[in-house]
Amino acid sequence: MHFSKKCSVFKVVLSALLIVALLQLIYLSFLSKFHGKQQRYRFFELFGGGNKRNAHQTEKNTKKEHLRYSLSTGGIFDASGQYRVYRNLVKSDFSTNQKPGLDTSSNTFALATHTTINNLHHLDSLLERWKNPLSIAIFAHGQDVKFATALVYALGIFCPHIQALVDFHLVCPSEETASFPEQDREHFSGLEDCAGVFAKLGSHRDKYKNYAIGSNISYPNNLLRNVARSGTDAAFILVIDVDMVPSDSLHAQFLDMLTKQRPRTDEVFVLPAFEIRHTRKLPANKAELVQLYQVGEVRPFYEELCPRCQAPTNYSRWVNLHGPDQLDVAFSLNWVDPWEPFYIGARSVPLYDEIFRQYGFNRISQACELHIAGYRFSVLNSGFVVHRGFKVQGEFHSRKDEENRRNRLLFRSFKEGLKTKYPSSSRRC
Repeated sequence: MHFSKKCSVFKVVLSALLIVALLQLIYLSFLSKFHGKQQRYRFFELFGGGNKRNAHQTEKNTKKEHLRYSLSTGGIFDASGQYRVYRNLVKSDFSTNQKPGLDTSSNTFALATHTTINNLHHLDSLLERWKNPLSIAIFAHGQDVKFATALVYALGIFCPHIQALVDFHLVCPSEETASFPEQDREHFSGLEDCAGVFAKLGSHRDKYKNYAIGSNISYPNNLLRNVARSGTDAAFILVIDVDMVPSDSLHAQFLDMLTKQRPRTDEVFVLPAFEIRHTRKLPANKAELVQLYQVGEVRPFYEELCPRCQAPTNYSRWVNLHGPDQLDVAFSLNWVDPWEPFYIGARSVPLYDEIFRQYGFNRISQACELHIAGYRFSVLNSGFVVHRGFKVQGEFHSRKDEENRRNRLLFRSFKEGLKTKYPSSSRRC
């Protein structure tokens, strides 16, 4: 009798456990089907046909067809024939709505930048500060070409603030091609919104260390700068690295300055460059920056690596300037070697020389040419740019010094070429 009761209880417990297990299987099956349906919906949202005739779907179809067309062209080769360039891979609403034949003499101002896919996550915070037209050139190679194409398209679809303002361009080695990511469900898996896209980009952030992107792959920084520059129709352009941010309201302040006084055609506007300790919040204005500067939380850009490269900016003079709150020219300087300032320049400013790749002499070569061509460097009184984190020796890739030596030899040849390009100039680098 006692044994029979134990068997009955055991059967009841076993039956209950089986029912719970069955319910769990049903629940997991439901979740799986729901997730699959959700992913199919998201994938349709990106690449689905045009059965839904609402304005939102029509806009997405337009972007999809533009991407398909841009990729079908096969891009164009750069002057060296070693890189393939896809211009305007994804166009912003701002650029799409611009009227043909834009008068570039008008007061328009854009930011241009460049990056590999592992630093593209910085775009979110850069645009949060900038909030205006931005042109970005991305370099990718190998499997990253497919990843970059997919994620750039997703950014243009899922992120309204990026869709509104950012033009994307892609550069890859000439032997590689980018393809339409319609069947690339792997890279789109789990993407449901803008935060998801940036989370996926964030998981890629440590893939490379600076320029160490491959043993036989050179990062074409000056080609990328030129692609980003030519990717905007703005009359004035600020070229910075993607992990830098400008001072708050710089766009509006600079355009307001232009309404009061037209710049000379041979003038660029220098923004003092700083770097800030990683743990600190980025300063929005000069007052905040100076406070951090005085306690050592902010310092001149490249102070540890190459103090001479930014010293001509005259930081002590700039920090101690007192005057109107409005953006204006504080003082003008002649270029001296090896100054490589960040500046706002007209689109007519000479392009960067694309023979310089990897580390060393890529920006100084362009500053040198501006000097030879007769440009004046006017330092603005309150605008600035800030790099996230202090630049220190140990963080650079192992071939940095070797690349710097190679580019130094190219720089000597480059300077000789400027004598021929500007025969009437008495200036020298």
